[in-house]
Amino acid sequence: MGSEKLTAKKFSMNILNGVAIGTVLALIPGALLGELFKALLPIFPQGQFVLDFTTMANSLLGLIVGVLIGYQFKFTPIQSASVGLAVMVGGGAVDYSGEALTMSGTGDVINMMFTGAIAAGIVLLLGSRLKSYSIILIPPILLIVGGGLGHVLLPYVGHITTLIGHFVSQLLTLQPIVMSVLIAILFSILITTPITTVGIALAVSLAGIGSGAGNLGVVAAGFGLAIAGWRVNSVGTSLAHFIGSPKMSMPNVFAKPKILLPVICNAAVLGVLAALFKIQGTPMSAGFGFSGLVGPVNHLNLAEGGWSVMNILITLLVFVVAPIGLGIFFNYLFTKVWPIIKPEDYKLDVE
Repeated sequence: MGSEKLTAKKFSMNILNGVAIGTVLALIPGALLGELFKALLPIFPQGQFVLDFTTMANSLLGLIVGVLIGYQFKFTPIQSASVGLAVMVGGGAVDYSGEALTMSGTGDVINMMFTGAIAAGIVLLLGSRLKSYSIILIPPILLIVGGGLGHVLLPYVGHITTLIGHFVSQLLTLQPIVMSVLIAILFSILITTPITTVGIALAVSLAGIGSGAGNLGVVAAGFGLAIAGWRVNSVGTSLAHFIGSPKMSMPNVFAKPKILLPVICNAAVLGVLAALFKIQGTPMSAGFGFSGLVGPVNHLNLAEGGWSVMNILITLLVFVVAPIGLGIFFNYLFTKVWPIIKPEDYKLDVE
């Protein structure tokens, strides 16, 4: 481990960086290939293995997050892998209730953060006391103690998602344009936190225009953060915001929440467009945004007239042209006209 002084802020940022980078790393294979290979299945059924592999990667999110948290702390390989095991246990993707262990979904990202913090704290507490016994003792200690505590916390942490789900369900009772704007704004914020937008959508069966608005909120965050950080981040890092997940900017958002101002404004306008153009989605598609083309493809599947030329043009407008144009406009507004933020606020070190 490094010798730098570890403050509470540094500890928190290490956890957030591990969660943010791990989320993108685990989810981006499915985001890039999922919808493509689903579409190819009728003519290329052998492509099912790609979908199986990406689903497996999603379920291993906890393991990946834990290892990357260890990397952020400059832990040894043994310590980092052990943190990964602990987060996998506490993440909730593994079902222990049946006769055989099964993995389903990604798990609860918020609880992964808490479990990772517990496991990292145990490693720091033990320090180098175990010496040559580390390889024997660190894995079981973190697996049972760190992972066990995370597993105990899981149902309680899950209530956070449930409460937000209830709030979203109340928004669905509002007038369509107001509902769409508020849901788009809410999802544009949630996607930059450990809270899973997909989980929220499933919890309240978010469908129709509400689902479309949620997707456009995520799109606003993806394109908005990519555009705002284009000058200070690599091309790959910028593209990963909307191809993968805007969650990768989570550490920056927690450090400086004001950087979401352009995103929130972008989301508000896209929410209006969602209502006007009747952009739709399903509970399973809401929360993905542009990632894997899940949002655009599901809207086209549900839109009246299907994949017509007009519907394709509308989809390109609201999912690509508008969020990019609005992203450029609001970024200029808040960096030049009202200089509240600056490009350096969006700098990420994930290469």
